[in-house]
Amino acid sequence: MRFMLILKSDPSVPQPAPEPAIFEAMGKYNQELAAAGALLGGEGLHAEATRIRFSDGKRTITDGPFTESKEMIAGYWMIKVKSKEEALSWALRVPGASGEFSHLGPFNLELRQVHEDEDLAAICPPEVLEKERELRRQLATARA
Repeated sequence: MRFMLILKSDPSVPQPAPEPAIFEAMGKYNQELAAAGALLGGEGLHAEATRIRFSDGKRTITDGPFTESKEMIAGYWMIKVKSKEEALSWALRVPGASGEFSHLGPFNLELRQVHEDEDLAAICPPEVLEKERELRRQLATARA
């Protein structure tokens, strides 16, 4: 099972320059995930963003910052584990949960399961699912 851990912060809290301790803690956490064979990827994200709204066949592009936002996606991890319980266990170990980085303000971590082939088989026409599988095989081959 694949899960995405989405790190969300409060954009109204000024973000100081990250301290070395934060990078060290995140690096250690990432190494633990990798050593367990669970880490598929993950990155921190810039605060600046561009929104593209699709409505009635039109596209509207708006550059941030977005002060009306209550949460900002600050980063993510993509993990592969055996169960939701295991994913939750990893989520609960994200650095900062014990308050050691409280100067950065509150943050949320959202845990979302990624659709797998068997999930899509129930809702997707077989020919579309096969094209998706072929694309995944191509991507896996390209990465190897």
